[in-house]
Amino acid sequence: MDFDLNAEQQALQTNVRNFAEKEISPLVQEAEEKEKYPVALFSRMGSLGYLCPRYPKELGGLGLGKIGDCICVEEVSRICAGIAAGITTQCGIGTSAIFSHGSEAQKEKYLIPAIKGKKIGAFALTEPKAGSDAAAIEATAAPGNGAYTVNGRKIFITNGPIADFVLVAAYTDKAKGPGKGVSLFVIEKGTPGFTATKMHKFCFRASENGELIFQNCNVSKDQLIGEEGRGFPYVMEILAGGRISHSARSLGIAQAAYEASIDYSKKRVQFGQPIASFEAVTFKIVQMAVEIEAARWLMYRAAWLYDKGREHFKEAAAAKYLSAEVAVRVTNDAMKVHGGCAFTSDSPVQRYFRDARLATITEGTSEIQQLIIGRQLGLTK
Repeated sequence: MDFDLNAEQQALQTNVRNFAEKEISPLVQEAEEKEKYPVALFSRMGSLGYLCPRYPKELGGLGLGKIGDCICVEEVSRICAGIAAGITTQCGIGTSAIFSHGSEAQKEKYLIPAIKGKKIGAFALTEPKAGSDAAAIEATAAPGNGAYTVNGRKIFITNGPIADFVLVAAYTDKAKGPGKGVSLFVIEKGTPGFTATKMHKFCFRASENGELIFQNCNVSKDQLIGEEGRGFPYVMEILAGGRISHSARSLGIAQAAYEASIDYSKKRVQFGQPIASFEAVTFKIVQMAVEIEAARWLMYRAAWLYDKGREHFKEAAAAKYLSAEVAVRVTNDAMKVHGGCAFTSDSPVQRYFRDARLATITEGTSEIQQLIIGRQLGLTK
């Protein structure tokens, strides 16, 4: 067993960290305050290969697999999780179904430009009545005359307001149930009947999430991804891979809070000595370090299985669950370490604390991940 990143992966980690610190860090304050994503980052990162590193080189990626994605996502999240959210969507749930099941024409039109950062992608599954219960979606895509008419409402869609195209899950035949009745489509911005509005959040403020409305939105058969009626299995596949990248995002938040706590505890003097010398503080930071390391290797294990084409459903859920919970605990303790200094609006620690809360909800709550793991262990049906 080799626990080291190879030379190419190490170089990617170093390069993306430097890029994030030099080029992304100066953008964070404005992006957070204005709740406006710095979209120029897509083309900049795409030109360097940092946007979608897992995809093959012939498509514009770096051929570094899911591990490559995790490296990039964690390093960007360490600077700003909201900005990383847009990138996580781009390299994963917003494009992966096209790569795995799309036609060559769809790859040429959507995937390759997305890898290069010339187009922005999104993934639309969640609805007002369908969150954890993905099968409860009400959006429909009625087939007829060689096309489909899409109607429905999607919410909390990352990149929704800025996306050039969206992967949309909708029922093409409700009578067949989710297993054979849901299909997946790629729908372009500007299509008549398709509108997107921005949603405002208390966390991940740099990301742009939106509500998508489809009213008699006509799409051609060429916009169907893969086979009609196979959309739900595609969605489950998308979500499993997305949970691994999501884990990297949570770890980036936790790592940032941990590093800030070390730095502050060494500088903050009370009772004549740095607070790092007090066991109450030391033990908190040690616990942070241990939990982050454990979660990181669980994430890399899931990513390794994914890259090998092996079963990874349980491991992806476990990585997502543990890293999200670790992010919450680490940022909570980071607030305690920083004391009153953490509560000022210009403190990045309060941002880490807010952003960590979302980690336990998006792409499957912690409770849903536990149910998935329980089923894989044969405990529940």
